[in-house]
Amino acid sequence: MSYRTEYDQSMKDPEGFWRKQAEALEWFKFPKQILSLDNDGLGYWFADGEMNTAYMALDHHVKNGRGKQTALIYDSPVTNTKLSYTYAELTDAVARTAGMLTNMGVVKGDRVIIYMPMIPESVIAMLAVARLGAIHSVVFGGFAPPELAVRIDDAKPKLILTASCGIEIKRVVEYKPLIDRAIELAKHKPQYCIIYQRPQATATLMEGRDYDWKTLLANAQPVGCTTVKGSDPLYILYTSGTTGKPKGVLRENGGHAVALKYSMKAIYNVEPGDVYWASSDVGWVVGHSYIVYGPLLHGCTTIVYEGKPIMTPDAGALWRVCDEYGVKALFTAPTAFRAVKKEDPNATLMKKHNLGKLKVIYSAGERLDPPTEAWLTDNSNKPVVDHWWQTETGWAITANLQGVEPMQIKPGSSTVPVPGFNVQILDENGQQVPRGSQGYIALKLPLPPACLNHVWGDENKFRESYLTFLPGYYTSGDGGYIDEDGYVFVMGRVDDVINVAGHRLSTGEIEEVIATHPAVAECAVIARDDDLKGQVPMGLVLLKSGVTIAEEDLKKELISRIRETIGAITCYKDTVILARLPKTRSGKTLRKTLANIVNGKPYMVPSTIDDPGVIPEIIEVLRSKQIIA
Repeated sequence: MSYRTEYDQSMKDPEGFWRKQAEALEWFKFPKQILSLDNDGLGYWFADGEMNTAYMALDHHVKNGRGKQTALIYDSPVTNTKLSYTYAELTDAVARTAGMLTNMGVVKGDRVIIYMPMIPESVIAMLAVARLGAIHSVVFGGFAPPELAVRIDDAKPKLILTASCGIEIKRVVEYKPLIDRAIELAKHKPQYCIIYQRPQATATLMEGRDYDWKTLLANAQPVGCTTVKGSDPLYILYTSGTTGKPKGVLRENGGHAVALKYSMKAIYNVEPGDVYWASSDVGWVVGHSYIVYGPLLHGCTTIVYEGKPIMTPDAGALWRVCDEYGVKALFTAPTAFRAVKKEDPNATLMKKHNLGKLKVIYSAGERLDPPTEAWLTDNSNKPVVDHWWQTETGWAITANLQGVEPMQIKPGSSTVPVPGFNVQILDENGQQVPRGSQGYIALKLPLPPACLNHVWGDENKFRESYLTFLPGYYTSGDGGYIDEDGYVFVMGRVDDVINVAGHRLSTGEIEEVIATHPAVAECAVIARDDDLKGQVPMGLVLLKSGVTIAEEDLKKELISRIRETIGAITCYKDTVILARLPKTRSGKTLRKTLANIVNGKPYMVPSTIDDPGVIPEIIEVLRSKQIIA
């Protein structure tokens, strides 16, 4: 079937299209009510179906003869550990962990916070909570206590599942003091904490509240799957909270399972039994969707990797894992590829590995700049597919659907809308703009399965955040355009637009030009306040390893390139070479924080930052160049 045929079916007959996709899963009771709409035009999918996501992801495969297949591979270069679980072994581990939670009083509808490193127990915990019909909320291990406390107060968990520590390259991060402080700060007090003791650090347990994971598990019996409705919640995942209180994105069981199962073949073109690797963390939506649920629902082998793309031990880490386990599809963030490119610009470490089984490389999280895409394509000889999605949607909005009809790759574009997503480019009055013109990227309601239709505990917050600005549409918060061929170009967050003397310019467009310079490994463009023009762009640049160039020479060359490519209208003048850029743990560059620092405005260092030490470094550089006082 062609992409156009499949997409048109999803638009003309969404209920029929998604009923067919739902038939690929084993329900306890198949839904009669495929789609229901509320007064806002929001869609609720498979509401009356009866199911259990953990059953679909585990027990179903064991029942159908896949029990001996490897379900999960754990690879930890930071601890020198490698383990694997078959579907039968993983099902048993999840059933016994669910039994452990049952013994602690967890029942359907209860919330459980999971504050864990990238170890198998993190995945087992998520699936065990789902097995009981409870609701998990995974918080990235190592999050600061105030941020964890906010999430505790919002989710009101019965208990917290954690580990004694996480490991950041060569640094052990003890979790227990962070948990203790968070609970002290929180108004809601969880009844219990269950701690998985790791050999790198031993947590001291508080009598009456804290329990040893392994001891409880030894006394637990496996339990079966609790039946839930398709509309019952599976998990709460908090957005980063860099602006105000974090929003708890609520994911329902039914639509989530159907969309992720469909995506594994349609977007990633993998079959049951294939090895699929999303090099991410379970604290982020990519980890939920494509480390845990998507691959297991589809019967694939998934990889839990406790390490970094560089420094554990080097920039060949991604390729080593792909070679060792025969990965067919690799998915990670653009920042990971840029880090690898910076450390290994000639791809020497990539060429040491056999990537014969790797068919496609996928990227998402922020825009994949064309120079990095070209570097990956040229050195790997693999198609490199950028696709665009959000925590709120849970899966890709636009993609190059490798399992439906592989399409031409256009650098800078995440290709075309995925079936189910009606993507429009609108102006601030809600009117469609012409092809090739930039505007707000909006999704016409109803949204397809898996997309959020609630913010946990706050109905008004959901409507205010996503539905009010452009009535009848979900507002993505991103800007971009659709070209004459229907390809979508996501140019960045709407607030990453610079207004130069009344001309609106996309930072993504300027970054794209800067990144083509042979000395540049990575860059971020921000708006610098200007008395005459309102704002002018400033480029913050990282150089490739081993490359030296005078900052003044680089500035002149970039001014020339930007004028030739975009025009003198950009008024580009300033370039600053940095050693590092501040990023969230999910790889997004903190452009707003950088802009506030440069413009002398108050700024907040978000809890999601990967390394807080980078901010003082940048401030020192900016002061030395007299950019800030």
